[in-house]
Amino acid sequence: MTNTEQSTRFRPGTTVVRRDVHGGRVWTAKPLRVVADTGNVLTLACWPGIEGLAPTTWIEALRTGDDAVREQGLEHLAAGTWALGPHRWERTAVLSHYLAGEWFSLHCFQDAATAEPISWYVNFELPYRRRPGGIDTMDLALDLVAAPDLSVRHWKDRDEYGRLRRLGVVDDFLDGQVHRACDRAIRMLDDRAGPFAAGWPGWAPDAAWPLPLLPDGADQEAEPLTSYRL
Repeated sequence: MTNTEQSTRFRPGTTVVRRDVHGGRVWTAKPLRVVADTGNVLTLACWPGIEGLAPTTWIEALRTGDDAVREQGLEHLAAGTWALGPHRWERTAVLSHYLAGEWFSLHCFQDAATAEPISWYVNFELPYRRRPGGIDTMDLALDLVAAPDLSVRHWKDRDEYGRLRRLGVVDDFLDGQVHRACDRAIRMLDDRAGPFAAGWPGWAPDAAWPLPLLPDGADQEAEPLTSYRL
């Protein structure tokens, strides 16, 4: 862990904003609560009522289930022509683990009303970059979903990932990184390593927690993320 990482650890209980950034523009922005931050693993919580920003096409696709609108959103991403709108998180509580330098993050989804476990979710994305007040990354569409007991798993959004490849959002370099990250994620799951080691966390957001709020300026231009061409 570098000195920079040590100096920018986030205090538990504070709000940080997780943003997806593409081409120097904000694609999503969501305020989350810091549960823990070791410098190597940043653990954040999300629950119903939290309001953030998302592409209007994605919001419309969620509302209507229209796949054509969802595909249009990918085209807007590639062209840099998307617009952001307000989005309110509903139904699930999520405990998320962001691993320093890694091309995926790990999320535990559960029913917010009953605390019933739903799934582990491996989200493939650019390694996050810390900034004052939050982290920036970029979702690369591909996901791996596993049962709470890790007994079964399946891939999700392969078609969307292929679409991003064809649109040039995911180039050959990024595709290679994602494939290697898939191997690491599967190995971590099979070995019950990292956040998988302790099994399902069995957590719930404290009823006394205030909702994290999105600060002004969260959607302003962002420094473009590097592609980590090392």
